Amino acid sequence: MSIGDSNIVLNTIKRPLRLGVVGGAPGSFIGPIHRSAAELDGRFRVVAGVLSSDHEKCITHGLAIGLDKNRAYANVEVMIAAEAARSDGIEALAVMTPNDSHFDSCHKALRAGLHVICDKPLTNNVEQARELVRLTNEMGSVFCLTHNYSGYPMVRQARAMVQNGIIGSIRMVHVEYFQGGMAIQHEDGVLTPKLKWKLDPQRGGPSLVMGDIGTHAHHLACFVNDSPVRAVFADIGTIIPGRKFDDYAAILWRFENGARGVCCVTQAAAGAENNITVRIYGEKGMLEWQHLTPNYLKHAVMGEPVRILARGDPYLLPSALRANRIMRGHPEGFRESFANLYADFAEAIITNSSGKVSDPLAMEFPTVMDGLRGVLFIKAALNSSAAGGSWVNCEVE
Repeated sequence: MSIGDSNIVLNTIKRPLRLGVVGGAPGSFIGPIHRSAAELDGRFRVVAGVLSSDHEKCITHGLAIGLDKNRAYANVEVMIAAEAARSDGIEALAVMTPNDSHFDSCHKALRAGLHVICDKPLTNNVEQARELVRLTNEMGSVFCLTHNYSGYPMVRQARAMVQNGIIGSIRMVHVEYFQGGMAIQHEDGVLTPKLKWKLDPQRGGPSLVMGDIGTHAHHLACFVNDSPVRAVFADIGTIIPGRKFDDYAAILWRFENGARGVCCVTQAAAGAENNITVRIYGEKGMLEWQHLTPNYLKHAVMGEPVRILARGDPYLLPSALRANRIMRGHPEGFRESFANLYADFAEAIITNSSGKVSDPLAMEFPTVMDGLRGVLFIKAALNSSAAGGSWVNCEVE
């Protein structure tokens, strides 16, 4: 059964869950992705939002995405208070703002009893990440972090194959994530509003490349390998002469299950597209998934022909079939990967509040704990690199 075959939200409460959004104004890249993904399967309806801190703009932007002007707010605190006073107030909050504001929005939402779905990285420091973990557990809320690559059906197929021992005990996990957007020195020209906050370490975090794409590489490796990273040995810096922020990282890592491997990420690879690739090697064979061909998974077994598994085929494992919507030959991609996380998030909310038994396959989405692990990974890698290269632990204590 796939996500589209049955809607636990409509079956249980007879309406979509009410979602508020923070950030993602019209014209942004990620805002339309979040909103359309949330509503794709009929499990959420966006009913309120904070789309600008400017009063006039918040109303204009709210109307542009179909909100009632009375539910277009100028800040999170006002929205949470106003929505709490309504009989039809929001039940969950989606946070897609600059990194430095994640903590405040998430913390206020959790304290108000709301469920939260937030962009990565969770926060810019470990202390705030630990506090969000503590508060989420205290409030009994559902918290999803949008590491969307874990929402692709063939990534879930790879994870299930590892869990089922199909390629044997895992020995190596290699991830690379190359982008070309910062191969040009944009910082020498007029900065867009997005680049202004991303290049400000007080807002974007201590390392651009690690916060932007290093956390994605880390989560994808841990998700497919079904094991956290235990320690890292890193070289982080810039490959553009004279640049003052990180655009490159090469990291050796060791996992709790004994596997070793390499992570290499950069935003300054001239000619590169937005391609993240994971290769995982076991004692019997290997798996490879690439974002540029997301509907396919390479499976190579020693002494046998290489297999290319395709999204939508009936022989896939249940976790991949559940994340599939349409038959093979009709591509699915980036937006659907987000939608799968929103669908899982919605099911967790419903089972959390109704006492219904959740589908275990819906509970594999990235959580606030994954967010903490990502922030610990960044800190450990930066400490390792600053020390000139040394093994640094990044386990959750």
